[in-house]
Amino acid sequence: MNTIEEKLWNYIDGTCTPAEQEAIARLIETDEVYKQKYTELLVLNQEFASMELDEPSMAFSYNVMEAIRAEQLVPLKSTINKKIILSIAAFFVLSILALLIVILSNVKISGNLFSGLDVKLPASLKLPSASSIFNSTLMKSFFVFDVILALFLTDSYLRRKKAAKEA
Repeated sequence: MNTIEEKLWNYIDGTCTPAEQEAIARLIETDEVYKQKYTELLVLNQEFASMELDEPSMAFSYNVMEAIRAEQLVPLKSTINKKIILSIAAFFVLSILALLIVILSNVKISGNLFSGLDVKLPASLKLPSASSIFNSTLMKSFFVFDVILALFLTDSYLRRKKAAKEA
């Protein structure tokens, strides 16, 4: 679009400043090119104003709204990948089992009932001492994380139980 058409459209729409309106009005009165273009654009604007806008049918609007409602009601269970949850649970179970194995292998059993039983590992198998594991910062943070996770799971269980009672 050239600048003449832009100025005239702004004049017709009323989006220009009062100073620009006066200047364009003078140009329309004096310049034949502006006058001809102004009459063409004015006729075109009147045709646009007389046109009836097409609207979609009520059924179309209803179908679109129903599709949006159906899209938002996707159950949360379908979006959670159960393999990821199982792999996280397996990691923690294996970690706890490994910890228990290390602890039980370092236990020396003595007493009247178990006097004949002495658990000894082969010399080629060297296990770390349990005292160095429990004193490490990594192990302490692991236990803190486990306690927080247990509290979180207990809280979610109790909330679900409470919500089931209220429903």
